[in-house]
Amino acid sequence: MRDAEATRSRILAAAIEEFAEQGFAGGRVDRIARSAESNVRMIYAYFGGKSGLFDAALETALRTLATDVPPDPEDLAGWAGRVFDHHQERPDILRLSMWARLERPSALSEPVDVYSAKVEGVRAASTSALTPVDVLIFIYAIAQAWQLSPTGLTALGGAHDDPRRIRAHRRAVVSAVEGMLRDA
Repeated sequence: MRDAEATRSRILAAAIEEFAEQGFAGGRVDRIARSAESNVRMIYAYFGGKSGLFDAALETALRTLATDVPPDPEDLAGWAGRVFDHHQERPDILRLSMWARLERPSALSEPVDVYSAKVEGVRAASTSALTPVDVLIFIYAIAQAWQLSPTGLTALGGAHDDPRRIRAHRRAVVSAVEGMLRDA
């Protein structure tokens, strides 16, 4: 007996991995089906095709980040550190989001409700200089900076996987957000 929800979940997990690695154009439905121990027909039945699967994978990945690391309005700097940690542990989510911005900006179906909830959550930390949207955008930019910066520049700091370096980056993220909020 087939478990439809388990199959759908396996397909989404395989799609996140495939699209994060290969992008939309390079991602292959047949590889996703094999990795999910399913078949192409099931992907089309559940998602309507490659575009629908990519959009569902992106939404799932972004909801995972929102669920795993919800904003903490009482400690936005600490939250920025946790967002940094999450991107260290799950670089696929950020990579998938970047592929979406590059390859499918007009079809990007990011979950607006997730961002709306985050905006409301940080409203109390807003100032006359920074709106809640500004606060969120700057925190994400700071928390993602090392993953999105040129490799040649980040290589100057040593091995990218050195735990001491990662801890130093995390401290810098937290410090930068503390400074931003204090100075605003």
